Amino acid sequence: MEKNLEKIIPLTETRIPLKLFKKGKVRETFEYKEDELIMVASDRLSAFDVVFNEGIPLKGIILTQLSYFWFSLLKAKNHIISKKPPKDLQKYPELNYRTMHVKKIDILPIECVVRGYLAGSGWKDYQGTGGVCGIKLPSGMKQSEKLPKPIFTPATKAETGHDLNINKEEAGKIIKDKLGMDLIDELEEKAIEIYSKANEYANSKGIIIADTKFEFGLKEGELILADEVLTPDSSRFWVKKLYKVGEAQASLDKQYIRDYLETLNWNKQPPPPPLPKEIVINGAKKYMEIYKILTGKEIWDVIK
Repeated sequence: MEKNLEKIIPLTETRIPLKLFKKGKVRETFEYKEDELIMVASDRLSAFDVVFNEGIPLKGIILTQLSYFWFSLLKAKNHIISKKPPKDLQKYPELNYRTMHVKKIDILPIECVVRGYLAGSGWKDYQGTGGVCGIKLPSGMKQSEKLPKPIFTPATKAETGHDLNINKEEAGKIIKDKLGMDLIDELEEKAIEIYSKANEYANSKGIIIADTKFEFGLKEGELILADEVLTPDSSRFWVKKLYKVGEAQASLDKQYIRDYLETLNWNKQPPPPPLPKEIVINGAKKYMEIYKILTGKEIWDVIK
């Protein structure tokens, strides 16, 4: 593969002869067999729940390969069948390295967010309420401060517009109404356990995982970890040696692009503003850097 980021054409649309099961902001999921799906991570960029016209080179590959790394390290029950496309789809080069061949499971209709530090919407919530998603926190906490212990702060899954933070009880009702089962306590325990194990590993590599968002589903009544796991799209990665309480942190995720967008006179509604090439390329480098730090490998070594 071309190693010059500026010459790589991002994949923003997947065209394969399978029935589309679902199209998300970044991923396209296709029906393969009755109980199997093909998930393809594109290079599309979503920020503030708006999809941009410019893709980020290699982004989908990095999201997929980093998810595979975490699935393996964490040894959590997951929905992966194979890391490669099925043989009959291997003639489509756009699927290479960015495909998950997975079991079809009942995905829970909530975002499972775990926070270990006070940042983002959690920091805004705390400033107004003294807590996050209804969870009371000590008074006088500062931006980016480590929480006394990780907290589970679920959110809705919005088909359009922004996901909304909700409390645990509201999330429990959504799960019960949609699936006839109230698994919220088990879900909270499992999400915090996975986050804590991942953050301990990341810390050993000089990275703080401030917060992250998991997807879980059900297969024969068992909770299954699904979709992307602990990627720069779903997590906030801070550089440990630069960490300082009371201010925004140096991060290795798509926060770099969000920060650029905050400098624009844009209302965070479609249509998105154009992204300068410099922002696109630097964004790609952030994704590549966190992949190397966490896995110990260059992404080029994976896709050679």
